[in-house]
Amino acid sequence: MTTHTDVENVEHEAERLTSAPEEGDQGPVGIGLLGWLRWTWRQLTSMRVALILLFLLSLASIPGSLIPQNSKNAFKVAEWKAAHPTVTPVYEKLQLFDVYSSAWFSAIYILLFVSLAGCIVPRTWQFVGVLRSRPPAAPRTLTRMPAHAAWYTGADPKAVNAAAYALLKKRGFRTHLADGSVAAEKGYLREVGNLLFHFSLFALLAGFAWASLASGTGGKLVIEGQGYSNTATQLDDFTGSAFYGVEDLDAFGFKLDNFTSKFATSGPQAGSARQFTAHVRYWTGSDQSKLTKGDIEVNHPLEIGGSKVFLIGHGYAPVVTVKNAAGEKVYSGPTAFLPQDGNLTSTGVFKVSDYGLKDGQKTQLGFRGYFLPTAPESFEKTGPVSLFPAPADPLLVLTAYAGDLGTDSGLPQNVYQLDTKKLTQLKEDGDLARAKLKPGQAWTLPDGYGTLTFEGYQQWASFEVSHRPGNAVALVGAVCAILGLIGSLLVQRRRIWVRAVATPDGRTLVELAGLGRSESAKIAEELAELAVELQDDAPAVEDDEDDASAVDQDDASDEDSATPARTAQDSKE
Repeated sequence: MTTHTDVENVEHEAERLTSAPEEGDQGPVGIGLLGWLRWTWRQLTSMRVALILLFLLSLASIPGSLIPQNSKNAFKVAEWKAAHPTVTPVYEKLQLFDVYSSAWFSAIYILLFVSLAGCIVPRTWQFVGVLRSRPPAAPRTLTRMPAHAAWYTGADPKAVNAAAYALLKKRGFRTHLADGSVAAEKGYLREVGNLLFHFSLFALLAGFAWASLASGTGGKLVIEGQGYSNTATQLDDFTGSAFYGVEDLDAFGFKLDNFTSKFATSGPQAGSARQFTAHVRYWTGSDQSKLTKGDIEVNHPLEIGGSKVFLIGHGYAPVVTVKNAAGEKVYSGPTAFLPQDGNLTSTGVFKVSDYGLKDGQKTQLGFRGYFLPTAPESFEKTGPVSLFPAPADPLLVLTAYAGDLGTDSGLPQNVYQLDTKKLTQLKEDGDLARAKLKPGQAWTLPDGYGTLTFEGYQQWASFEVSHRPGNAVALVGAVCAILGLIGSLLVQRRRIWVRAVATPDGRTLVELAGLGRSESAKIAEELAELAVELQDDAPAVEDDEDDASAVDQDDASDEDSATPARTAQDSKE
């Protein structure tokens, strides 16, 4: 019976470059604590466990995408808690509002790090050993390999082996000539790709970890013509990390010269944004005399020092002037209104805290209302709703209050909301006073409180200042992981042996055999090409039909008859 013992021996010699446990490994029994620790380490550093941990990490990231996070927007978290009071305590115990800094997410992250490190180190060490060692010697019977070729020649055996050595070397094989045979091996880039993929995945996780530990983000709303310095006092909000706080903010600033916004005016996408561009002049350090022009667009941030400035929002800031009964200007300037829909229907307030005295008492005024970039013709039917985001027909709708704004209490207030607990809404002819103003129009306030003039509007832009030092590492890791994966999938590890020996009848028997680490026709094709080239130095001699040469591959076809040797099927019982 014909067997494949030699094939099995060769495959047994091939390096098994993995630290995964053997199939059916059920763990140590009766060998004490050290044995259990060793078994646990083998399980943790296996590829199976690494894939499970990677899958768990992806699942653990889902709540961070669906549930508002304190690290991103604390206001949205507060709103979510107010809207879901029943499940909020459960979410808080599970740390679902701080997913990426939670104990369970960190545990998965750290275990994945350890698993990858424990998998990469031994594989790298084994691969270095393979590179330093010689290709395995030729099996005793080459004709039992899955792909083989043989013929007789009149050339000298040493000359044939030398020619085969040179040909294989030329083809990029790592070769070794000894004991009358040539051993060659190729395809190491496959394992290089595997290791590169694992190292890149490790670098990718390290980059994310570095970014989470040494990053910070801040938000700032800037009106046209105004400036901003990257300091804690000027940021609207700031979220730091373990190794990045307000004292680590990069020293720079910029001035928003103007803002360009364009919208589609026709078709099914009418009203959708076409261009949002903030035109700024920025400086670095403390020297504000050297300004550099720059543009900030959506998905095109401005990089200043170690920070990036992203454009994340846009809106309008109505400009009003308020005068008291004596005609003195007590308030003037733009105030940002916040958009409420896609057509930029915006709401906001004006707080006149320095109005002065009214009837011998200190008085403050408050105005709450809407800014409509494109007002409807029939305001009474549609209500305060803008028809288009561009300022085609702007309208300011206001109601007025008088009393105590609470700004002198020392307690923080929301600049976009009006606390009416100590305010009285002004009335006109017995009805609540409301004004609808076009640019340039003035409103005479009831009860002799003076006038309010709608001067026009300016645009504002909101920016996110982000410092994330690990992004470059994560990007390089992702690119290298893709390259490593491509190499591990496309490159085939293979071995070829050539033996030329003298026979008793004075001829030389030339034998070639190949073995691939995976099922592929490439090894048979490569072996046939090598046989053709080698016959230039070792031409086949005429012989009886029974001694004719043969080239065999388990799935060989008649097309192989074009090779120097006749094709035959290897018999298997």
